[in-house]
Amino acid sequence: MGGLIRTIGGDLPADLIGPTYVHEHLIIDSPLVAETMPHIHLPSADEAVAEMSQCVAAGVRTVVDAMPAAAGRDPERLVRISVRTGMRVVAATGLHTAKYYDALPWTRAESPEELARRFVADVEEGIDRHDYRGESIERSEARAGIVKVGALTETLTDRDRRLFEAAAMTHAQTGVPVLTHTEAGRGGMGQIEELLGLGVPPERIALSHTDKVSDRGYHIAMADTGVSLCYDQGLRWPGATFGLLEEMIGAGHIERLVLGTDGARRSLWSTLGGTPGLADLYRSASSRFDPGDLRTLFVDNPARYLSLDV
Repeated sequence: MGGLIRTIGGDLPADLIGPTYVHEHLIIDSPLVAETMPHIHLPSADEAVAEMSQCVAAGVRTVVDAMPAAAGRDPERLVRISVRTGMRVVAATGLHTAKYYDALPWTRAESPEELARRFVADVEEGIDRHDYRGESIERSEARAGIVKVGALTETLTDRDRRLFEAAAMTHAQTGVPVLTHTEAGRGGMGQIEELLGLGVPPERIALSHTDKVSDRGYHIAMADTGVSLCYDQGLRWPGATFGLLEEMIGAGHIERLVLGTDGARRSLWSTLGGTPGLADLYRSASSRFDPGDLRTLFVDNPARYLSLDV
């Protein structure tokens, strides 16, 4: 499989990606998160090294850290985690939903063009060491490999449309794929229509958290557009997620599926005393799917989706 995937350690040939989690959270560390969302506060590189080491031992080789700009990411800690574990990390640019931003008026005021300039710089030059929360911008050597945006409602707001437009511009200029947040898995068709209307090809789009919705028709309608669905709730509701996976595979949509843990919960990390641990996703999938389907889900589909479109 051709193409390159942009990791924080450099561009990687897609055929070397190995088993991949497409939606993870290794570092989430902002004052707002620490104060108001302590259950997702993940500030420690050492703790992430311990959890990622278990994933490496289970066979996972690449993860997408899905925390976008100014919401708690840290490129230098991500690099340390990658170097110490051997796990390849794809970092995100973009903006999360509004609840992650407090005293950052630029996240509300900048035009799509201005936002896209920030996002493109993260991809082409390097992620700001201060995560756009400091008084100055200082580029690190770690570059972003996806652009992530999201919405809190099924109908896109003006803010959402501005972010989606900036994401489409970033894709057009850099070739990185677009990852979206769907709140409670809802609103997927509206997000797809918006991004397709902005010129983003369907194969460059993945929608997170969609397995929170059990309606098979909803999933088939999204998959029929050619986008990827990121099922990332398998640690929380394994019966529902794996059941949906098996239904979608049976319906002929295996090539539209990618997986992750959305592990932004301290209660999920076994090294923090939680359960079942992020490595459990790949271990459980390995026991449930034949080797061919396992490779399609964890290697071939992520490699195709994450490859730079340049």
